[in-house]
Amino acid sequence: MNKLFQKRFEELTIQADEVEASKITRTGGRNASDKSTNVDHVKLLNWKVKARNLLSQICGENSQHFQEFEKIEQYSTMRIGNYHKFRSFKVVFLAAKEDFENGYLFSIKTLVQAEVFDSELEQANELLNNGYFSAAAVIAGVVLETALRELCDRENIPHGKLDKMNAELAKAGTYNKLMQKRITALADIRNSAAHGKVDEFTKQNVVDMINEIEQFLANHLTD
Repeated sequence: MNKLFQKRFEELTIQADEVEASKITRTGGRNASDKSTNVDHVKLLNWKVKARNLLSQICGENSQHFQEFEKIEQYSTMRIGNYHKFRSFKVVFLAAKEDFENGYLFSIKTLVQAEVFDSELEQANELLNNGYFSAAAVIAGVVLETALRELCDRENIPHGKLDKMNAELAKAGTYNKLMQKRITALADIRNSAAHGKVDEFTKQNVVDMINEIEQFLANHLTD
């Protein structure tokens, strides 16, 4: 999971550079000295939404990083252009990236949990790459069920069978009905693999399963 977050930080850093490259300065207005500097609005919005989401997932909405990001949104840029606002967003984003890379954003529990999940999913990928599709699906399914148990703990929901926990978490608003259905589908692959029903799934199903579980952990299992 940490690797997934690191990859996302790197992707958005590159995208931020692309936004900055669209900078244009114009002169005009009542005074000849008036200048406004802007970056492409669509590129900025696209990057900002993704960066805000990443900060929410990793830092939490009560963090200094996220709150500072939100404050910047209130800046007025009518006269000077949106470049100044973008630069402020980027400073906060890079500060969060630096803190993440140096290990300052996660609780000990989250770090240990992330490392365990990373290790298990790496094992699943290794088995998959060596042709052991069923074993890979079973291990990935264990990671998914363990993640649901953790989410139940956070929501004060009793542990139970995967389907029951899944339904209760959706009911509590932890995730939506669409995600509930996807988890059910992933659990079906795990169950088929565990019972040796290899004709009910393919290698690509297991590849997609592991990728979806990685994304699920990134979206729902950060403090």
